[in-house]
Amino acid sequence: MKVSEMMTAPPVCVAPQDSLTEATRAMTRSAVGSLLVVEDGALRGIVTDRDLAVRGLGGGLDGQARVRAVMTADVLTVDAEDDLQVAYRKFRHTGVRRLPVLRGGEVLGVLTIDDLFLDVLQRLADLLGPVAWSVLQEPPGPSPADGGLQED
Repeated sequence: MKVSEMMTAPPVCVAPQDSLTEATRAMTRSAVGSLLVVEDGALRGIVTDRDLAVRGLGGGLDGQARVRAVMTADVLTVDAEDDLQVAYRKFRHTGVRRLPVLRGGEVLGVLTIDDLFLDVLQRLADLLGPVAWSVLQEPPGPSPADGGLQED
C-alpha cells in the first residue's frame, strides 16, 4: 500500500507569518493537532499543539507572536508514492508522530502515527473475523477429537 492511500488530504496549513492565535484557531476549526507551515507552495515547517503550548505560551510568547517562532523547520517527510513500510520505518527510527507527504516538492497531505494504528487495527480485525467465526461455530467444551467425553 502506498502512503498516498493512507494520508489525510488536504493538509491543514498556515504561513510562517501567521500568528499563534490564528494557528490555534485553525487547529481547533479542523480538529487537528498539527499544521504544516507552507509559504509560496513550499513546505517550511510543522507546528504542533505542543509547540504552541510549550514554545509559545509556555515560552512567554503572546498570541500575536508568529508561527515561525515556534515551528520545527527541519521536517522529516515522506513521498506520496513510497510504500507504507517506508513510513513505518521513519516513525520507528525517528520518534516523530507526523510526516508531511510530498510529491515532487508539492505538499499533498500528512500521515500520522494514528493513521498507521488504524491500519494495523483494521488488519487485525480482518484476521480475527474468520477466527471468531470458527470459534462461534464450534460447540462449547472439549470435542471428541480432543479426547473429550462423549455423552451417551
